Amino acid sequence: MKTNHNEQWTLDTQKVRKLIEIHPESDSEIEQICAKALELKGLSQEDAAKLLNVSNPQIIQKILETAGKVKEIIYGRRMVIFAPLYTGNICSNDCTYCGFRKSNHSINRSILNTEQIHSETINLLKEGHKRLLMLCGESKANDLDYFLNAIKTVYSAEWNGNKIKRINVEIAPLTTDEFKKLKTAGIGTYACFQETYDPDLYKEYHTTGPKSDYNYRLNVMHRAMAGGIDDVGIGVLFGLSDYRFEVLSMLEHAASLEAEFGCGPHTVSVPRIEPADGVSLSTNVPYKVSDDEFRKIIAVLRLSLPYTGIILSTRENETLRNELFQYGISQISAGSRTNPGAYSDKENGKGSQFSLGDHRSLSEVIDKLIESKYIPSFCTGCYRKGRVGNDFMDLAKPGLIHQFCMPNGLFTFQEYLEEFADSSLKQKGELLINNIVSEVHNEKLKSSISTNLDAIKSGDRDLYF
Repeated sequence: MKTNHNEQWTLDTQKVRKLIEIHPESDSEIEQICAKALELKGLSQEDAAKLLNVSNPQIIQKILETAGKVKEIIYGRRMVIFAPLYTGNICSNDCTYCGFRKSNHSINRSILNTEQIHSETINLLKEGHKRLLMLCGESKANDLDYFLNAIKTVYSAEWNGNKIKRINVEIAPLTTDEFKKLKTAGIGTYACFQETYDPDLYKEYHTTGPKSDYNYRLNVMHRAMAGGIDDVGIGVLFGLSDYRFEVLSMLEHAASLEAEFGCGPHTVSVPRIEPADGVSLSTNVPYKVSDDEFRKIIAVLRLSLPYTGIILSTRENETLRNELFQYGISQISAGSRTNPGAYSDKENGKGSQFSLGDHRSLSEVIDKLIESKYIPSFCTGCYRKGRVGNDFMDLAKPGLIHQFCMPNGLFTFQEYLEEFADSSLKQKGELLINNIVSEVHNEKLKSSISTNLDAIKSGDRDLYF
């Protein structure tokens, strides 16, 4: 990996706007693009633009189904589960779409101390979580040193032998030297969303605060990877600009990282604007994205970046989330709270960043995943085996990561069933596991999986390939 990044990356917005105007010449051309996508080599931005401009519902359904196939070929039936942990909602920025915006006086503000962070972690462990996304507002009160201590606190927490295995982080952009410091904390993926790639609209939405610097934020992933961060996650907040412009800009962003570091983004997030207390823009969305458009966005991202994890949050409602799992989503949050301290105080609802669409508990989400024949996965094996960055992509791009994702997902799921599931959920979960294992054709692999599952049932923990 390249470790010296000096030049600023610039998004060619004129190029992206021209791409938006590319429409497919025929339905058969879309069939050809879908066939190409099944080769797992991704799609050009021109092909992606054509898919984004499809309006025929039957052809869109073809795109959705192809995206589901690509996801299953690469990752199998596993669905990675995590929870967000907000350590603070005090923020020096005044982003017009965000509940944490500085000028919003309708929410209660707080930054969690070490004891409170420990308490939040214990409550998440009691639910069965093993993977967290830690995030906070941007202010001097929760600077990098504070956040590094917060990470240390979470990793040190233990309940009934259970600990958090991996922390991904979503915090404000850092310098390259600060990223080197963050690297030492043992994080997984560093995520930061551009919110909108449109520089003119970006100025309108980000009126004051350090976040108003478009170019500094645009280059954060280049600095992160130059600072030694192996895996990065990009995203936008859909609803701030034309969704086609945003998707194609993300693909350009991914290509720039691939060109410089040999490795594109580990994850892509697809949040839509949801209502937030005291934020008028959140209920008057400038570029509202319909559910049909949202389905297409997810599918096109999966086909264009087949190896990348696509993350769906609890912003979306239960019914839509269950459907979207079919179209390329590979990671989901569950049992989420978006205000500091809310896992310890369930009634604490006056400090949220946005309103939730899916209020189900972790166990309820898992129940639905089982019903849909997905493997609920808390796996962190790749991080701890060093399959990160380029090494991960070398396995993901040809679809070989499946041989680790499926077994490791089963092992973590079996652990969950042993320690957290009631008798009904455990019975349904073990039936799913047995069915999946029975379909493994490689007898040596099947034997190894079965051996580990039996060991977990007998009390062993934290087994992974």
